[in-house]
Amino acid sequence: MYTEVDVFVSNYTLIDPEIYQLWIEGCSSSEAVSTLHQRGAAKHLGTSVELIASDVLDHYRTFALLERLLTVPSKLTEQMIFQLDEQTKHMLIEKYYDLDDAVIRELLGRKLSSRHRKDLDEVAERSGAPLRCCRRQFDNVRRVFKAVEEMPGNVVANIRSTFLLSDPLAKKYGAVVFIACMRFETAKRKLQYLSFNDFYHCAQAIMGSWTYCCTGPEYYDTEMDREFLLELRELRILLDKEKEHKHLICMKLKPKLLEKSYQELELNFRLYTRALVGLACNLHRGRELRSLFIDLLERCVEPLRLGGWPRTDLAQFLSAYEHCALQMDVLREADLKNVWERYMRVISQCLLTMYHI
Repeated sequence: MYTEVDVFVSNYTLIDPEIYQLWIEGCSSSEAVSTLHQRGAAKHLGTSVELIASDVLDHYRTFALLERLLTVPSKLTEQMIFQLDEQTKHMLIEKYYDLDDAVIRELLGRKLSSRHRKDLDEVAERSGAPLRCCRRQFDNVRRVFKAVEEMPGNVVANIRSTFLLSDPLAKKYGAVVFIACMRFETAKRKLQYLSFNDFYHCAQAIMGSWTYCCTGPEYYDTEMDREFLLELRELRILLDKEKEHKHLICMKLKPKLLEKSYQELELNFRLYTRALVGLACNLHRGRELRSLFIDLLERCVEPLRLGGWPRTDLAQFLSAYEHCALQMDVLREADLKNVWERYMRVISQCLLTMYHI
């Protein structure tokens, strides 16, 4: 007697997102099994721990093979060895290139060389992330940096198209690449209170207003607009009109600020305006540009903290400081209104981001 049996053969690759996430986080296979067991996977699926361990090992072997393709995402989309749907491919790439803010904060300011890859134990200890996870992110950042560093055009668009990343993740990598290209000082002890998210918002502001505004194949938005930086030197003429500037600001803010903030403004306006204009006048020098964040902290943020400014009052002061200067003849006559707006747009964003109370 013969039995009819229907047989279906497929090489479709199944990926468990939970196991993939544990692999991405740097867990060993045994750690992944233990984590899944603690989460109740065996009980939920009605399987034994041994079967889960076998599944995890099978997945980890698959991930090791996929990793060779993930380093060049376009290869993953073109290959035929692993039969994957588009949604799964996107998930694999996005999670593989995902950035942990604590890890990336520790990597900012470090040279992306193979020698420094050997010294990631400190990064792992300070960030609390497994060493494998830190190495993956270091390698990804270095890979992205090398690929787009000298690529003309918009850096975020280049990252998005080359590595097939989502726009939010490409923007994160864009900020990291920009900070590395500009060699901004971010590792000083005084700046440790700032998170990666803080530097991300500052970098976005700078890239949006201080880099070249033109478009085309020769356009690099990882380069500062040198003509703009040179024009900033002319803003020192504002210091000659300090009394007029102060008067306009005080008139505008007296009904709006807390009494303590208003008194602080009247008492220390010269200190604040000389710091803000002084920064502008020196940004054309490479060293001063690289030390932008430490200078903002020491010359602006720390005195403002000492004065006890609430963040809302600081936002109003910076807005009035910018717009009252635009009302003065001195900027119009020197054709510096656009330069002043570009400068203050970034400085206000950076100061408000860095002003942690």
